[in-house]
Amino acid sequence: MTTVVTPNKALTVDPLKVSQPMGAVLALLGIDRSLPLEHGAQGCTAFSKVFFTRHFREPIPLQTTAMDHSVTVMGADASVVTALATIAENHHPDLIGLVTTGLSETQGADILRTVREFRLAYPHFSEVAVVAINAPDTVGCLESGYALALEALVEELVPVGRRAGQRPQQVNVLAGSLLTPGDIEVLGEWIAAFGLTPCFLPDLGSSLDGRLTPLGFSNLTVGGSRLADIATMGEAAATLVIGPSLQRAADRLRERTGVPDYRFDGLLGLMACDRFTATLAAIAHRSVPEVIERQRAQLLDAMVDGHLQFGGARVGVAADPDLLGMWVTFLSDLGIETVAAVAAARGDGLARLPIETVTVGDLEDLETAARAAGAQLIIANSHAAEPARRLRVPLLRAGFPLYDRLGAYARRWVGYSGSRQALFDIANLLAEQRPGIAPHRSIYWNDTPRAAEWSVGAG
Repeated sequence: MTTVVTPNKALTVDPLKVSQPMGAVLALLGIDRSLPLEHGAQGCTAFSKVFFTRHFREPIPLQTTAMDHSVTVMGADASVVTALATIAENHHPDLIGLVTTGLSETQGADILRTVREFRLAYPHFSEVAVVAINAPDTVGCLESGYALALEALVEELVPVGRRAGQRPQQVNVLAGSLLTPGDIEVLGEWIAAFGLTPCFLPDLGSSLDGRLTPLGFSNLTVGGSRLADIATMGEAAATLVIGPSLQRAADRLRERTGVPDYRFDGLLGLMACDRFTATLAAIAHRSVPEVIERQRAQLLDAMVDGHLQFGGARVGVAADPDLLGMWVTFLSDLGIETVAAVAAARGDGLARLPIETVTVGDLEDLETAARAAGAQLIIANSHAAEPARRLRVPLLRAGFPLYDRLGAYARRWVGYSGSRQALFDIANLLAEQRPGIAPHRSIYWNDTPRAAEWSVGAG
């Protein structure tokens, strides 16, 4: 069992984690015609928009209640009700996601009661769904805030019932924060290859996929999971849960609907992909399609081609718990040793990893451990560029935020083809770090000019 260690540091240096409210907002951005509303100071929301805009390179719809010192002391319930009414009247969203922040949580805001007051004061906005999410940024990280949002979305939008299997071709997918929009596209193609129809919650693959739309700029999300589709999740044949952080959301969905679920810690690497493929084949009652078999054979060949680069390699990884676990397991499958593993916060899956120790900390902890163990490669978000430069090792960028590489948000990591490309990238970066074999020069060879002339004359 892995030991999870939290250093007793007085402060955070080179922060790794991103706040819970940003994770909740990220989940809401995967719902069609939604508008997240952060209940907190204006600067908190501006900070979130900067991160999202730099990562996705898209305008991000996000509103704030703009708490100031007076409402923080005297109470901000009235301003929240007014904000909900203003958004409903001016933008006509299908969903408003009301997310707390550290300031409103410290104040003691009761957003569930505030939503009830909004419903009583403005009954003519009953068609607008409102999901309240408590996500204090004093604890957790982006991943845990994202998971809290999914739990609230399931509670609010999925009806209670026992109609499982009435849509035998539909498969629910609770998509964790470790998946990129490109990964969501891969999952959609993977599931469709078995003749099944995926219902994603949320669907970042169709809302933040980086396309131009006829609307141009919109105050609401464009694309993503539709509320009408989410309401049918109780009629699906099965639910696929990607990421250990979504255990509670998965439990709530199963309790409300009775739909059986299958849970996966990640979809990177041969064994993880095999288990997912076998599950789809069992749900669809059909054999594995040829295109999937071919992709698997390509991954196997790549593993054979790169095995000389992986033996004895040492890598440091820093990420949110789900993503960290997926990478550590993948590296272990390749024969690579993870010599430094740093998580942004504690997570359910960390204790099951194939390494001795995981540190809950920051990028300084990663740099210290990686230097002591002689790491040859770092896997982390763009904030790790400077630590990697100081360590004089390459950085494979993964996670959030990724702001210094164009198109990084669309990268396809999961599946057989994504695992193959990740394998190639790791092998190439490691090869750059390893010195080549020096040419052999005989002890009888004299490379002085006279020896060279003698050799020519002798010929």
